[in-house]
Amino acid sequence: MKLIRTRRVVDEAGVQAVLDAAEDKAREQGSRVVIAVVEPSGELIGLRRTPGAQVASSRVALDKARTAAIFVRPSREMEEQVTAGRLGALALHGASCLTGGIPLKVGDEVVGAVGTSGETPDEDEAISIAGAQAEFSTAELPALTYDGARMAAEAVGAEAARRGVHPVVSAVDAGGALVYLVRPDTAQVASVEVTTDKARTAAIYRRPSKDFEEQASGGRPSALHLARAVPLQGGIPLTVDGEVIGAIGVSGATSADEDQELALIGAEAFSAAVSSQNGGGNGAAFFPKAKLQETFETGGLLLETPGYKIDAGRRVGPGAPELHEREVDVMRVVSGSATIVTGGEIRGDRIEGGEEHRLSEGDVLAIPSRVPHQFVEASDPFLYFVVKVED
Repeated sequence: MKLIRTRRVVDEAGVQAVLDAAEDKAREQGSRVVIAVVEPSGELIGLRRTPGAQVASSRVALDKARTAAIFVRPSREMEEQVTAGRLGALALHGASCLTGGIPLKVGDEVVGAVGTSGETPDEDEAISIAGAQAEFSTAELPALTYDGARMAAEAVGAEAARRGVHPVVSAVDAGGALVYLVRPDTAQVASVEVTTDKARTAAIYRRPSKDFEEQASGGRPSALHLARAVPLQGGIPLTVDGEVIGAIGVSGATSADEDQELALIGAEAFSAAVSSQNGGGNGAAFFPKAKLQETFETGGLLLETPGYKIDAGRRVGPGAPELHEREVDVMRVVSGSATIVTGGEIRGDRIEGGEEHRLSEGDVLAIPSRVPHQFVEASDPFLYFVVKVED
């Protein structure tokens, strides 16, 4: 299960090669056009206008290129659907159903797209095809995988459940598009959109979304006009070797500060897992005594990898019933005492039936996946390690 992969994107030299080839075709045809090149997420990275091109073509060319990039096909196919009577295609988010957008491909991978506007649909498309057929160069960049997004988001979900809060958690890619969502049954509906907005802001601006909230509330209200940005804390970038490959967003905890704190936990867990998986050496993780003491002050994740997690747990009283579909919990008590019930059936905020276990320092308890369990009593504090193993 890989957390990151390598993706290719047309680079600066490649953009110029595409524009040059497209412009040569435009001049050959005597066409007055605007040519736009976008990256795979549909964002503009190159624009060229031939003499006499109409002003409106700048936006139309970009729309065509973005359509070809994000739908991974020539934009002509979208126009043909509409012409054939499928008017619902006009409502597709981000689509411009106009001929003239062509994906840029290396093998089967879309590394960008080119769009042309200003002449007839066939002439526009011919120019874009010429650009796409150029020998363009690409750059290799790290990218977030589905498994990586799931790991980061579920790290937050696990910590939130331990605290007894139920926010919605999102993980997005570098372009701000949603990859994975954690939505507890009791989460507020509005948080689904808000958490994704926060994550997108952190990803596309390469910084915590809190930066924009501080700007807006600190005397710069114009920060509210930044394109696609939401000035609310709770969005944290995910980075690999200094490159932002996505972001985590959290919405719906007890406060904005807790949203931010949980998002940071997710980002830190992701970084630790990447380091363990791809950081060289043998992947061993060492936690000095000072780090453990600091983590036990509040409780929290020490490490999360694709196969297991290590949590420095802290309780000060009873908790809600839990049941993990895919995780085995192995607990080892560090200090204090507690009573935990395993088995039985969850009925609201308690477990009926089951077996009681009295835990004290040095004891170990292993709870299989899909077995209900609940702390019904705990000392203040009760400190314990939990190793959660993917079942």
